[in-house]
Amino acid sequence: MSRAEAIIDRLHALHPKLIDLSLDRMHRALAKLGHPERNLPPVIHVAGTNGKGSTCAFTRAIAEAAGQRVHVYTSPHLVRFHERIRLAGELVSEEALTAALEEVEAVNAGDPITVFEVTTAVALLLFSRVPADLLVLEVGLGGIYDATNVVDRPAATAIASISMDHMEFLGDRLEGIAGEKAGIMKAGVPCATGLQDPAAMAVLERVAMERGAALLARGRDWRCEFAGGGLRYADARGVLDLPHPSLPGPHQADNGGIAIAALRAWNPGWLTDEAIARGVASAEWPARLQRLRGELARSLPAGFELWLDGGHNAGAGLALAEHLASWRDRPLHLVVGMKKGKASAEFLQPLIPFATSLTAVAEPGQHLAMEVDDIVAASDGVARPGPTVAEALARIAKEDAPGRILICGSLYLAGEVLKAEAG
Repeated sequence: MSRAEAIIDRLHALHPKLIDLSLDRMHRALAKLGHPERNLPPVIHVAGTNGKGSTCAFTRAIAEAAGQRVHVYTSPHLVRFHERIRLAGELVSEEALTAALEEVEAVNAGDPITVFEVTTAVALLLFSRVPADLLVLEVGLGGIYDATNVVDRPAATAIASISMDHMEFLGDRLEGIAGEKAGIMKAGVPCATGLQDPAAMAVLERVAMERGAALLARGRDWRCEFAGGGLRYADARGVLDLPHPSLPGPHQADNGGIAIAALRAWNPGWLTDEAIARGVASAEWPARLQRLRGELARSLPAGFELWLDGGHNAGAGLALAEHLASWRDRPLHLVVGMKKGKASAEFLQPLIPFATSLTAVAEPGQHLAMEVDDIVAASDGVARPGPTVAEALARIAKEDAPGRILICGSLYLAGEVLKAEAG
């Protein structure tokens, strides 16, 4: 364990809850730090249930293709905490992260504060001290009371697909969840959003009108569709014929389009059609329909492909199912591990019709792993127990027809898989 990770572990004792949605503690800590949130490069603030990470990846890639220095804050991490903070294009160093954690810990002086609030304060502190041209800031949970929602006037905001997730914190109605996500909208700041359930869209429209934010909706204000082997994006400024996105899946037309719409609404001088095209074709985002080629993949016999996706809720299940429809040419073996408390049946049901086999797993190091028996039950008995990824892969290789293997169901599982892939 690194020094930075040891400090983070120690900070868990300062607040009895892992998540406690409020901005009071955040504002207090930032005031003690001299308000770093007021000394940031232009910010694009991104919320949503599914797709916000990919939207951040496309936004970053487009800006970097234009030669810009980009800060990025995302969560959760997959393997190391340092993945959450990217400073002007580089992952935060152990030294810089440790020093900033110690500074925030000292300033906080033992007051109650959640770990996510501490790490967000750390990120904002670092972002305020390292020169950059853009900060891509991903919401952790919800929007209104998320620790990232302390930037008074971002350059633009973006809201990716909204669906049911984190109901214990955001409520069990889609309209309420949409209202939480809409909390990042600011007066006079454009907000780009993609395809939404009509109930969620009605909430976004209402909040945008109340706050005086221009809402740019897919299908009305902009369009982005697969066409001619690539993407075609169109808005009031014109049409862009773009390469096929580097991130696989039909849903990436939505996420890539949201990123383009937000950037074009902000309209910085460096944004060119060429940068948009190169960014769409080069964006990277681990564990989002990622083809694996490392240690685990090499353990499989010839004829197998190994893929990884961190989707874990009902909306992600539907998005994955849409992509799996294009994989009917070969057998598909699903290996599923989930987090306790997630709606496992709602995630699994759209996927089961595409699966040649389904195996339930729970890795020993997986955070809050759902019991294998519970996943089997959620599949109506279709799934067989792994019970681990390694055992599942060995059985598939021995007993099942060669084809694609997709490991999915949890970002925490994805992190364990990537560790094993690295060897």
